[in-house]
Amino acid sequence: MTESVNNELRIAVIGAGPAGVYSSDIFLRQLNKLGEELGLGTKARIDLFEKLPVPFGLVRYGVAPDHPSIKFIASALEKTLDNPDIHLYCDVEFGKDVTLEDLLARYDAVLFATGAVKDKPLNLPGADLEGVYGAAKFVEWYDGYPTGAREWPLTAENVAVIGGGNVAMDVARELMRNADDLKAKTDIPDNVYEGIGQNKAKVLHLFIRRGVAQAKFSVQELREMEKLPGVQLIINEDDFDLDDGTIEVAGKDKLTRQMVEELFAVREMAEDMEDDGDVDFEGNPADRKYYIHFNSAPTEILGEDGKVKAIRVERTETGADGKMHRTGEFTDYPVEAVYHAIGYKPAEAPGIAYDEHGAHLANANGDGRITTEAEGGEVRDRLYATGWAKRGPVGLIGSTKSDALAIVTNMLEDLAKAAEGGRVAEDRDPESIDRLLAERGVKPINFAGWKKVDAFERAEGAKEGREHKKVIEPDQMRELALA
Repeated sequence: MTESVNNELRIAVIGAGPAGVYSSDIFLRQLNKLGEELGLGTKARIDLFEKLPVPFGLVRYGVAPDHPSIKFIASALEKTLDNPDIHLYCDVEFGKDVTLEDLLARYDAVLFATGAVKDKPLNLPGADLEGVYGAAKFVEWYDGYPTGAREWPLTAENVAVIGGGNVAMDVARELMRNADDLKAKTDIPDNVYEGIGQNKAKVLHLFIRRGVAQAKFSVQELREMEKLPGVQLIINEDDFDLDDGTIEVAGKDKLTRQMVEELFAVREMAEDMEDDGDVDFEGNPADRKYYIHFNSAPTEILGEDGKVKAIRVERTETGADGKMHRTGEFTDYPVEAVYHAIGYKPAEAPGIAYDEHGAHLANANGDGRITTEAEGGEVRDRLYATGWAKRGPVGLIGSTKSDALAIVTNMLEDLAKAAEGGRVAEDRDPESIDRLLAERGVKPINFAGWKKVDAFERAEGAKEGREHKKVIEPDQMRELALA
């Protein structure tokens, strides 16, 4: 049998979350638009490798299930994957099932879009006490991550959440959620419904180190917080006493201005809830209290018998320039559990240098070209990073698109300079990767396989009057996809 040889460009993308899918789509679009002019032609095959049995990464497994916009993003990503020039290889782990050498032999460029699944460590005294949890593991639980926990100890009546960003808001909201309300509106699996149904939390404290004008919440997060059945929001009036300089700085940035305006709406809502006799947003009696503390920096988690007993918090002041100053005023809040959402640490990739300070794959001046080391390293040919793998754990899903365009522009520029119009991989047989995986006993799940999982989830959801019900066990996903 003679090998079939194909002369289209061949690109490998590691990670089928938003960063990987957007980059694949933008690469094909930009190649179609600029390829002839660059001497590259307009045809490419993109093979998208994902270690999990299903695609979508952060959208499926990193964002709270009650975000209404998520289903729209997932739908858009799915349309992109339904492209004959993009080939999905789920359940294939880079560094284990395929190596960098395997890919460089078969692809003209390799793009890492590996995202993040681990928490940054909480460097506070008492962080190792029983009852202290990183947000990432909790998110894995409520999102049904294939290798995540299946049970979660929701026994604490008083809970603290540390963080001033969207993940902290997600975690706090799920801890204050009504299980029946959550089930009716989302795709949560049965174990999460049962777990949240047994949640004992009655009081939650959200601690944000900086002031109202420096928080990193999206307006959408705030609006979702405002509509929690049975929950009374409680704020500190002093936090909203902003000076003219702070208001002026906040007004210069559209998103910051919108967030601050929404926070002032939250303040009014909290006042009304109190005036109306401790009620929720609909005026019904509230059985849970959600305190939002700005200018509050946790300094220590206090314990007794190895378990969380309280959290010590120092009052801070934040200037118009965003710089935080400590005041030396401390308050202890009795809590039995502490969740920290202070940032993720993007995944490392075997054979690729890692920038520990920036928490991302080493790349040249943030332009996405992989380097030999974090500081002053040389650019490595044909290797790129995008999304959090490139820039660290900052930015929303939307910012991944602009990131992808910048990286793709660099990739096309480099491919155009390479010999033979960028076609440098020695093995150009499009079926070569399939043979290699088969030899290793790896059974990838393709787009059609994912559609089988999705169809099953929709059918299971329909039985309960829901749009979707998530499958969580990897073996069940494989069985459905490969049937």
